[in-house]
Amino acid sequence: MRNEKKLLVGEIGKHLDKSNYVFFTDFRGVTVSDVANLRQKLWPEQGEFHVIKKSLLKKATEARSLPMPEGGFEGQIALVVGGKNPVGIAKLLKEFHKNSKEGKLAMRGGLLGGKLLSLQDISTLADLPGIDILRTQFLALLNTPATKLLRTMNAVPQGVLNVLQAKVRL
Repeated sequence: MRNEKKLLVGEIGKHLDKSNYVFFTDFRGVTVSDVANLRQKLWPEQGEFHVIKKSLLKKATEARSLPMPEGGFEGQIALVVGGKNPVGIAKLLKEFHKNSKEGKLAMRGGLLGGKLLSLQDISTLADLPGIDILRTQFLALLNTPATKLLRTMNAVPQGVLNVLQAKVRL
């Protein structure tokens, strides 16, 4: 392999190592302004969008023992990596694809924790609530038993007080 290709494979490998997930998208029909818009949306999530050559991607994934779909990919491929929130990135990609008139950046597959993701897996991942919402739901779940216990303990004295107030009114 030529030195240029080795450098490119190494660069793709660095992208693959940035996070524990990678999303593969179709790059056909995407304009420069579309890419700039997508990168701007990915920036807050620390996501990165890279157009790559499939043969070099195959070499980079083989070097890291990462699985790839049988038969590989067809057409032009780009990958999205980076950040610690795969759910947020999946939501952004799904929304971008949905909002584009021509259906640009269709998902092709992905990897999460070294496991191959199907299109259905990515769609399910994109439909999950965000990390902040999950944290809020978890804290509310932890707070519920304490709130119920406090209400129960408060009910007995409140009942006695209500009876005494009714007696005073008579």
